[in-house]
Amino acid sequence: MRHRPRPLPRALPRALPRLPRRTLLRGVAGSAALLATAALAGCGTRGARQTEASCVSEDLSGTEKTLVFSNWPQYLDVAEDDGSRRPTLEAFQRRSGIQVSYTEDINDNNEFFGKIRNQLAACQPIGRDIIVLSDWMAARVIDLGWVQRLDAARLPNVARNLLPSLRGRSYDPENVLAIPWQSGLAGLAYNGRVTGEVRTVDELLTRPDLKGRVTALAEMRDTMGLLLQAGGHDPTNFTPAQFDEALEKLRRAVESGQIRRFTGNDYTAELARGDIAACVAWSGDVIQLAAEDERVRFVAPDSGAMLYSDNMLVPNRATHRANAEALIDHYYDPTVAAQLAAYVNYICPVQGAQAEMEKLDPELAGNPLIFPDPALLARSKVFMTLDEAREREYESKFQQVVGG
Repeated sequence: MRHRPRPLPRALPRALPRLPRRTLLRGVAGSAALLATAALAGCGTRGARQTEASCVSEDLSGTEKTLVFSNWPQYLDVAEDDGSRRPTLEAFQRRSGIQVSYTEDINDNNEFFGKIRNQLAACQPIGRDIIVLSDWMAARVIDLGWVQRLDAARLPNVARNLLPSLRGRSYDPENVLAIPWQSGLAGLAYNGRVTGEVRTVDELLTRPDLKGRVTALAEMRDTMGLLLQAGGHDPTNFTPAQFDEALEKLRRAVESGQIRRFTGNDYTAELARGDIAACVAWSGDVIQLAAEDERVRFVAPDSGAMLYSDNMLVPNRATHRANAEALIDHYYDPTVAAQLAAYVNYICPVQGAQAEMEKLDPELAGNPLIFPDPALLARSKVFMTLDEAREREYESKFQQVVGG
């Protein structure tokens, strides 16, 4: 979803930083690219959309014990003594007898969409049984009818252990199309070496001592979601007028010079040095920065934080749906989920994993950016799913303020 280099547990060697999980677009060219992709995704053409009746998938799991799993780089645990081994995946293969071909070939949502768009629009296989996409892209391919519905009866661990805050999302109300792999938060961060505590979005946008030392994210859903919440609105269900109200507050902060610039995750070095004092930030970034300097702090505003997920989906014409369901459910075993979370350090979407993490690493078990308390999760929201027209409208307005 986003580029968030993570700190690995002390027992593990540091891996390469992760590649971007979202295309963080700035400028005229960036805005045009995003809107063009949105138009392609929405398609506006009936031929691109599919239904269960128009695109039938055959499941060969009963006779073929194989599975192709496409994920993002550095998003699965590896063994300390052998970086080619993946302990939780190997455990699944031993237990199930299913051989998994695991590939790290998703580097960007829009880029990957471009690779698979033509085949899925034509009801053709893409050679993968599980793909991992960020919320907004998952919503897009679900809306196009390009994803198989999972059998809830084959997902007992998911039914028991999926966090309540991740159930019933607008694009998957029955939790049978997109199952969270890992999650994270967007909120505020500040460097305590150069400024006092920053607790609210309004402080970030108006406090005189922060003027010119603030950055915000170029990801519209995260920055605008926080502003909507700060204005008392629900980012899961808001009106165009409410969006415009929040955007006007952002515009004033830009025009006054309060906000220095809009960023991807490249704010991290500036925040660590104290070149910026505070910013809109992603929790995964701040975990790493805080490991080096505890005075760098992440803040979930009282008005609420933004919750995002990267999700497992089974595309149309994948021929091993039952095998995929078995793997998905494997990762919702709290013991397995804790092993994965100990490596990736994102918000674990599995209830019960925190207790298992206590056995592995009590310090990580107590990290609220990996295991947020129920009160924090209750005020963390997923941005509303947008149709094609609203996607273009809101992105265009946002880019005008960002500078696109």
